[in-house]
Amino acid sequence: MKVLFLGPNDSPLLGYLRSVETLVVATMSRVDVSYIDVHKFDFLVSYNYRRILRGDVLGRFPDRAVNLHIALLPWNRGADPNFWSFVEKTPKGVTIHYLDEGVDTGDIIVQNQIASYSGDTFRMMYDRLHIYIQWLFTQHWSSIRNSSCLRRKQPVMGTFHWSKEKDQYMHLLTDGWDTPVSVVDGL
Repeated sequence: MKVLFLGPNDSPLLGYLRSVETLVVATMSRVDVSYIDVHKFDFLVSYNYRRILRGDVLGRFPDRAVNLHIALLPWNRGADPNFWSFVEKTPKGVTIHYLDEGVDTGDIIVQNQIASYSGDTFRMMYDRLHIYIQWLFTQHWSSIRNSSCLRRKQPVMGTFHWSKEKDQYMHLLTDGWDTPVSVVDGL
């Protein structure tokens, strides 16, 4: 299978995919239909890709485009889900879902709630979420790639944020992402 991985080149997930698939091409650049058509990818995996994919690109991957999101969808769609889960006291977790034309609105394949602990910093929780979602993906990739995985519609409720929305809170993060989550928990 020829997989397009939209994410960082140093991702452990990229190493995993390359160990189990015939060909995996990785990029963080914007992709368009001509790029997809030239390379004839079979599947698209998005992880830590900070761009919204257009419908014409997604149309080339019906039921073959998934995203790994470090939030318990439908909560915290969009940017900085870990941050917003503490500010808004929403559930923390990870979700693997199909991509559609919305932002983090596609059918859910698998998700798990992840605990936070007293003394956690934003970085500690972020790292925990990433380690878990990478493991979850390795456990489910086989059923995702052969379309035997379960899927369910997302509820319409939930939350969404753009990256710039966190700017009003950044002054509270005196130690950057090493700031304890308790500083903003439930503002």
